[in-house]
Amino acid sequence: MNFRAEIRAGEVEAFGKLFDDFGRSVYNHAFRLTGNWSTAEDVMSLTFLEAWRLRAKIDPEGESLRPWLLGIATNVARNTTRTSRRHAAMVARLPAPIDQADFSDEVAGRLDDAQQLAAIRGALGRLRRPEQEVFALCVWAGLDYATAADALGIPIGTVRSRLSRARKKLSNALSNQLPAEPEPPDQSGQVLGDCGSTAVRPSQEIPR
Repeated sequence: MNFRAEIRAGEVEAFGKLFDDFGRSVYNHAFRLTGNWSTAEDVMSLTFLEAWRLRAKIDPEGESLRPWLLGIATNVARNTTRTSRRHAAMVARLPAPIDQADFSDEVAGRLDDAQQLAAIRGALGRLRRPEQEVFALCVWAGLDYATAADALGIPIGTVRSRLSRARKKLSNALSNQLPAEPEPPDQSGQVLGDCGSTAVRPSQEIPR
């Protein structure tokens, strides 16, 4: 029985290996979409719960299950963001508590990592949600057009057009926010764009 068949059959050890192999990748994808450490943790947990529920729908043939998980994570992040916005709106209507807890020490160690993505997150926030999702899957998660289309359940042409629009908008936004950087020699510091072109990628995964 191959790995996919074991997952489909509900083998607990196989599902544990799935988490070990792709948990960090799912977490980083969730953080890039939400920009929030705590929310990314929730999205990661919900993604694997949803993957367990949907395990019978896994194609018996195929290679990595990472694109499948990232597609689930994208949907979970979308729903979680909507819920968070409704919750925030509700909380905003409540009277402010007298004493506010100070979380400055807790978040201080994470500021440097968050600031590395601050400019990009700001630019991404101005993209339409579908454009954000395609950019995250193709550029940051490394999926090609076809795999990203399959993960999102949309045509390849839609992935191409959304990514093209996202890149143009980000290029314009970041050119106004970030100082010009020297060209890296011999493609150093660049990777082949996951959807067929060259794209800047963070040097390492976001630490948990």
